Amino acid sequence: MAVELSLLALNLAGDQVSGIVADARTPAAAREKTKVEVKPKTPVEKGGKLHVCGTRLCNGAGMPIQLRGMSTSGTQWFANCLVGGMLDALAQDWGASVLRIATYADKEGYTGNPKKFTNLANRLIDMASARGMYVIVDWHWVDPGDPNHGLRNAMAFFKEISARNRHRPNVIYEIVNEAFQASWWEIKSYAEKVIPVIRARDPDSVILVGTRGWSTLGESEYANENEVVAHPVRASNIMYTYHFYAAAHREPFLKALDRASSKLPVFVSEWGTQSWDGSGNDFAMSQRYVDLMARKKISWTNWSIGDGDGDGEIFRKGACRSGRFAGTSVLKPDGVWIRQRIRGYR
Repeated sequence: MAVELSLLALNLAGDQVSGIVADARTPAAAREKTKVEVKPKTPVEKGGKLHVCGTRLCNGAGMPIQLRGMSTSGTQWFANCLVGGMLDALAQDWGASVLRIATYADKEGYTGNPKKFTNLANRLIDMASARGMYVIVDWHWVDPGDPNHGLRNAMAFFKEISARNRHRPNVIYEIVNEAFQASWWEIKSYAEKVIPVIRARDPDSVILVGTRGWSTLGESEYANENEVVAHPVRASNIMYTYHFYAAAHREPFLKALDRASSKLPVFVSEWGTQSWDGSGNDFAMSQRYVDLMARKKISWTNWSIGDGDGDGEIFRKGACRSGRFAGTSVLKPDGVWIRQRIRGYR
């Protein structure tokens, strides 16, 4: 009798561990139906509200975290790619933790129809949030180089975005994509005007500040991170962006990222395996960057979600029209490579 009771206890314990709640006398087939399927936690459920701690991005528990994901191309392009099926694949098949939404200030973007592109950004925020991902809302400033030329529109855009999404724990604001031929003082002045607009509505979300020389911390304009270290933006909970394209940005740029990320909180909000003009891939150099970012827990989003001609658009030409996004058959070589790195494979 004692042996039988012991066996019964073991059976019950085993069933509880496997998620089955049933009497040991219940037939095995019936017990199988009572299994409780526990869905894995989403990135936001696991990470909570993010904040900057020292030179790192940290989760709600104060531990350094690395986000890995994709950036859209300009939201005025590739509409067939910016759909629920793509986000399902990104969140579930790829295991991405972050989506960057690139709202162009010009180039058929925001300035032509502010309401349309603000609504589109909000719709994509909703879609990514529903899938438990973090979201970067990027004011994709390109030309002219000084972002102060678009200050009024930037303030209007972030006023609306931050007011609507102020209660979300997963929204990150990137207030300028890339500046060039603009001094750090001009970029800093711009940032210190836009940040209060966001903080008045969303007081504690992370904000990303673009840097000099197409967001290379000055490396593309024969400067370096020391001007930012010496004269940081006067605001809390901010990070500085660094952009690179591995086929063009070689050893000096890799060293700059390594050096700067030991002094400043850095987020690589845009990078590619190809050159800055969208041609060619250098996977060996890209891997060196990926290894560095993994070692130092530097978060990143890769450019870009699209199905055009360029090597930097992850889907094969015209693939998004099919509505199939999971797996590798719809991807260009760089898409296959990036998917593996987001999933954590070398």
